[in-house]
Amino acid sequence: MGNSFKSAQFLLDSRIEDALRGRPEALFDLGVCYQTGTAGAGVDLIEAHKWFNLAAVSGIAEAADARADVAEDMTAREIAEAQRQARAWLSMTQRRAA
Repeated sequence: MGNSFKSAQFLLDSRIEDALRGRPEALFDLGVCYQTGTAGAGVDLIEAHKWFNLAAVSGIAEAADARADVAEDMTAREIAEAQRQARAWLSMTQRRAA
């Protein structure tokens, strides 16, 4: 069980590192992980919406549809939180790039 958790955490960490490097497909993959609870991520619709939103802004066409699907199961407050977190991510990554 420990190795499985370590492998799952490594996958999440590597996708986050790829996202930090500006790879849009990593943003989408993170959305899928949090939407479905795969790769060691617990199901977290706020996180899923955030990552799908970032992927959509980065040009991944199917991310907008995935974001809309997730939003159907969220409250307005949860969507607002996901959007706040997406803006914070963009702000942080833009500062890192500067």
